[in-house]
Amino acid sequence: MNFIPRFLKLFEKAVIIALIVMMVVVVLISTIELGRLIITSILSSSNYLLEINNLLDIFGFFLLILIGVELLETIKAYLSEHVVHVEVVLEVALIAVARKVVILDIKEFSAATLLSVAALVVALAVAYYLEKRGRLEFLMRKKPEEEKPASFF
Repeated sequence: MNFIPRFLKLFEKAVIIALIVMMVVVVLISTIELGRLIITSILSSSNYLLEINNLLDIFGFFLLILIGVELLETIKAYLSEHVVHVEVVLEVALIAVARKVVILDIKEFSAATLLSVAALVVALAVAYYLEKRGRLEFLMRKKPEEEKPASFF
């Protein structure tokens, strides 16, 4: 009777550890590839300056690596606390949308699509603000008066 819950808990832990290992490998390889991209872009230009298209590719790649790092942080938090932190998920979403905005060619999309992306950015920012504010208020209620953290806003 007790075997199945223990097996599932062990299986879940093994899957999470495998995800962490794979994410570390992906982030490491991506970081090396980003370094290679920067070096080859600089060396291939005649005046050792990057063109705007190369810069946008590099910024997009950089933000993609940050998304990987934040996902790794989310997986680590779940492994240690068995809780998915909403704040980290919102950070990942904000970084992903920011990456999309950076690499977006505005000439290819309609005004409605661009307004939709802007609304998504605003919605994520408001959600992040409200989550941070709620967490701060929770901490302030939880701690005694003399140990309250400095105000976030």
